[in-house]
Amino acid sequence: MMPETARAVLLTGCLALLAGCASQPRPEPVVVNTAEASELARQAWKAHQQGRKEEALERYREAFDMNPGNALTANNLALLLREQGRFEEAVTVLETGLSHSPVTAELHYNLAVISELYLLDLDGALAHYRRYRSLAGTEDKQVAGWIADLERRLD
Repeated sequence: MMPETARAVLLTGCLALLAGCASQPRPEPVVVNTAEASELARQAWKAHQQGRKEEALERYREAFDMNPGNALTANNLALLLREQGRFEEAVTVLETGLSHSPVTAELHYNLAVISELYLLDLDGALAHYRRYRSLAGTEDKQVAGWIADLERRLD
């Protein structure tokens, strides 16, 4: 049984959290339908392979909205957005993907590339290249060179 003081502190903290939540709009819950999302992602991949990029983008977006935790869908959607010059949207998709799959090396890699080359966010790029390298578990000489270059440029 919990001492009364600890119980009161816990109850007060919970009530404060609930009061703060009540004043904030609640996000719509994500309904994960993995089977339907997987089918949409498959259709998107097929459309992309056939050169129908707008259809692919639409299908990937639908799949991502249904299942933002699918790292492959997030990555493919972000790459299509990057191809269209929609870098901020691509970053948002990659960051959302990372919030669900923080140990997916490819998401860090692509976020680093977009951050460095298109948004000139060198600090962000360096952090994501480093995270990519640690997750990938390989000493990719090219990435190591990019990290060294960014470190020199940021000093």
